[in-house]
Amino acid sequence: MSSTALVRMKRTAIAALCTATGLGLTACGPLGATVAGAGEKADSGPYAELSGSEVLNKAVKVTKAATSLRLGVTMTTADGPVEAHMAVDTKGDCAGTISFGAAATTELIKTGDTVYLRFDEAMLRKEGEGRSKEETDAVLKTMLGKWIKDDAESGDAKDLVEFCDLDTYLGGFDADSNSARKGGESAVNGTPTLVLAESYRDEKYTVHVAAKGTPYVLKLQVAGGTQPMSMTFAEFNKPVAAKKPAAKDIADIG
Repeated sequence: MSSTALVRMKRTAIAALCTATGLGLTACGPLGATVAGAGEKADSGPYAELSGSEVLNKAVKVTKAATSLRLGVTMTTADGPVEAHMAVDTKGDCAGTISFGAAATTELIKTGDTVYLRFDEAMLRKEGEGRSKEETDAVLKTMLGKWIKDDAESGDAKDLVEFCDLDTYLGGFDADSNSARKGGESAVNGTPTLVLAESYRDEKYTVHVAAKGTPYVLKLQVAGGTQPMSMTFAEFNKPVAAKKPAAKDIADIG
């Protein structure tokens, strides 16, 4: 089955992710300018002995060292809203869901060199636009509720498994000089955080760093600009439950 619509929107989402993580947190963008945070006054909050810039550098280093994590993404793209929830590890294994628009959801599992995809009805109908009713009904009968098995390096599957590349999300995070400044305290999913903030042109960046335990980056938000988005990171260094579906649940599509 062709996944043209999914692949096209995937490319848009990946491009936006790379822009946010690559340009937003390296020397190419807002959080990678001069070290404006170095002159901050000492405070009594989390990491009181460090400037905002130093906190971000520390957080980036430990986050990039993670061998696995669970990622949540919501963003607005030219093709519409995108939402993804993925558990990903450094081996390239992954499991999760990717949604485009109000419906059209794809489940994705990659284990080793094999990828399994399962499309909901909205996604199957979207992919089948232009087909006859008979063709669409046949596709739904064969594939709805079933997984499709494919080689991770083949055609559309190769494009889609970029969602399983941990470097896609963390590769642009650069522990280097930056202008992050402390912006108070908050929490992400119950974990206390130190908020770091910066702005660049018409975009505002907010980074939440865990204030207790390992100082992981727990949330990144980009407001304004053409592709506002929010990313959350959790379950660091935990095994990714990427398991082959049962044989009875895999579609026989010849």
